[in-house]
Amino acid sequence: MPRVLIIDDDKLTCKMLSNLVLSQGHEAAYALTLEDGLEQAAQRNFDVVLLDVWLPDGDGLEAIPVLRNLRDAPEIIIITGTGDPDGAELAISQGAWDYIEKTSNISQMVLSLTRALEYRKEKKAKKTPAALKLGGIVGASPLMRDCLDLLAQAAAGDINVLITGATGTGKELFARAIHLNSSRAVQNFVVVDCASLPENLVESALFGYEKGAFTGADKAASGLIAQAHGGTLFLDEVGELPGSMQKAFLRVLQERRCRPIGGKREVISDFRLVAATNRNLDEMVHQGEFRQDLFFRLQSLVINLPSLKERNGDLVNLAWYHTAKLCKRYDLPPKGFSPEFLQSLSVHDWPGNVRELVNALETALTAAHREPTLFPQHLPAYLRAKLARASILRKPAAVNGRNEELSLPRELSTLDQVRKAALAEVEKRYLQDLMQQVSGDIQAACQISGLSRARLYSLLKQYALSRHQYFPS
Repeated sequence: MPRVLIIDDDKLTCKMLSNLVLSQGHEAAYALTLEDGLEQAAQRNFDVVLLDVWLPDGDGLEAIPVLRNLRDAPEIIIITGTGDPDGAELAISQGAWDYIEKTSNISQMVLSLTRALEYRKEKKAKKTPAALKLGGIVGASPLMRDCLDLLAQAAAGDINVLITGATGTGKELFARAIHLNSSRAVQNFVVVDCASLPENLVESALFGYEKGAFTGADKAASGLIAQAHGGTLFLDEVGELPGSMQKAFLRVLQERRCRPIGGKREVISDFRLVAATNRNLDEMVHQGEFRQDLFFRLQSLVINLPSLKERNGDLVNLAWYHTAKLCKRYDLPPKGFSPEFLQSLSVHDWPGNVRELVNALETALTAAHREPTLFPQHLPAYLRAKLARASILRKPAAVNGRNEELSLPRELSTLDQVRKAALAEVEKRYLQDLMQQVSGDIQAACQISGLSRARLYSLLKQYALSRHQYFPS
């Protein structure tokens, strides 16, 4: 029997929705706080979560990634008393199934719940696909499983794929895996690093050129687009593609043909396009730095790779995999990890993602050389320094073998606490003045403050301010 969890701070709403869920033949449970709801969701496998936005202990929208990261992630339907376009866009972009206002009729809510459960049932019933050739991709965390599902979808078809993610998250690995698992695997995988090509050489590199087309062109050369005929063209860091080339490449993407510099005839190239970027192309489009029509062409299917920090449970497997690989490369005997070594890896945030982890492991292996076990002392100096600093900040100083408080006056708070308190006071005073000035008009308040409706309502709730108290009497 499908299980549905309702997270809403209004008990009457919870009971009403529970009765609705039960009437459809499903099991229902509810929580009045976000903390309780997340705890229940972690302990039991729910198929659908009906999630309110405004909760006494947090913002429901911010909980979507937490729920999506559960091992058997439920489908999420946002239910809110005050519909907000920004909130709806954020919810769907983060993976929510639907965004519904509580004022909607019952049939709409039932339909959304029914469709979510049907989708989930079909997703679970899918046969396990043939084993993918992952080519070094390691990870079984929920977020990575989602990415691998998209990889399988991309490999099964021939549509354009855009891979996004921070530096070091493995964008090229995913691009290669799409190629290796596609019908084009026996043909070329051609990499174009848009960030490293000088602007004056991009055209000749992509399109090729004829002999004598320019000074130094002593013989003809085929371009990267032509070399990708029958295979995959990978535009790495596509956000760095010069504006002068974006229009030209758009035509190539539409026609699948290009003219070499100095050539009289166009060259046909049946390539499959995969692009990657660590930049926000949507924001670049808004700022006029990237062509909107090209952006739309690139994102037929989007795979957003998570940071290493977000990949719960993948760190140890990545460490074992890359350590074994590095040992083989350097002809070293297999290495073991001390518990302290793994603990050191787990407390670091890894802003450089998997690439930084591999570099750290390579340094550790160099330091250990033939020693059979890796210890924290083998890690790079910068990493050990950060870990030492963090360990001191996490616990009180030891004096004469006893833990003692630092010799600061007890009545002093930490600087962070002081900052937070001061910020809270300033925010509350600003909101009071703002709502007073606009007489409780939310739209006007958003225009003046630059806040979205979702953020404004969240702050008003945080500081126990009611818009109604500012209505003219």
